[in-house]
Amino acid sequence: MTHAEAAFLPGLELSRILYEEGVRPVLDDAFPGLPYAAARIGPGSEVLGFDTARSADHDWGPRLDLFLAADDVAAHGEAIRRLLADRLPKEIRGWPTHFRPADDPLDPVGHLERTEGPVNHRVSTYDLGGWLTREAGFDASTAEPAVRDWLAMPQQRLAGITGGAVFHDGPGLLTAARRRLARYPEQVWRYLLACQWQRISQEEAFVGRCAEVGDELGSAVVAARLVRDLMRLGLLLERRYWPYSKWLGSAFAQLDAAERLLPSLRGALAATDLPERERHLCAAYEAVAIRQNASGLVDPVDPSPRPYHGRPFLVLHAERFARPLAASLTDPELRGRPLTGAVDQWADSTDLLTGAGGDALRAAAEAAGAATARR
Repeated sequence: MTHAEAAFLPGLELSRILYEEGVRPVLDDAFPGLPYAAARIGPGSEVLGFDTARSADHDWGPRLDLFLAADDVAAHGEAIRRLLADRLPKEIRGWPTHFRPADDPLDPVGHLERTEGPVNHRVSTYDLGGWLTREAGFDASTAEPAVRDWLAMPQQRLAGITGGAVFHDGPGLLTAARRRLARYPEQVWRYLLACQWQRISQEEAFVGRCAEVGDELGSAVVAARLVRDLMRLGLLLERRYWPYSKWLGSAFAQLDAAERLLPSLRGALAATDLPERERHLCAAYEAVAIRQNASGLVDPVDPSPRPYHGRPFLVLHAERFARPLAASLTDPELRGRPLTGAVDQWADSTDLLTGAGGDALRAAAEAAGAATARR
């Protein structure tokens, strides 16, 4: 049987088997008493639980993340890599543990293949503090994040850090970090909700205005942007981090509110004229507004759509929901802050959100807030 014929197993299950049957016996034998955590977290569709058989075509397979203290990585990291290359099983449930070296610059991803020699495995050894600093912008294993840390962390990174699975955590530091990052503190949450409502308020009237001048394509594009913002708002309301765009719909479909909202959101995207598009968007606005009112964070606001000032466009006037949330803030770093939000509420660059370090993201978030305040 080739690995192309092997029965698909979710990547997290393969990682668990790799740890229990391959990695743990080697570590117990060669490094008894070594404190470490073993997990599959960070980037990867399997971490979010959305991998399928299609995922097996690149950068997917039996993978594991080992987290050690910095001194232990320096002392043992290379020895662990070599030992596992020699002693790991060649396959797990029909799936190779060997990844063909990515030596083609046009195809830098990893591909599974069988080998008779040492395994080029994907068991990566990290200094926990250094890894968290790269992913989150600070070492959450030893400190609580500050407000500016939260605003600089893209939600897709938070989803990766807090998602996946931890199979062993001797020191307990990884578990502590994931607990600290599991959900926004209430004050940050209130602020981000206010910012998301503010985003909706800025464009909701453009659906009708574009259509009024004969720009049906523009109207549809704005509607699609609003659908995405409503989906993200739904995730925020249920205190779920939104993933990158490929999995936004999959994550949204898991929400309690999804069944009620999906027909309206799909209808807004499929609509071919303004009346139908507006009707579906207004139904979605009202449903999300009712969810906001049910949260009890602020006094209820009338969720019914209404005309946009003197123009014949129906909107929610979403700023009516942003303002009381902003007024409810008591944290001095958030109260009065411009409603620009966290970095991924105003930036949409994949290179920034996935590639920039914590210092760069923090600087960008602070610059955006300062620029908005000066306007």
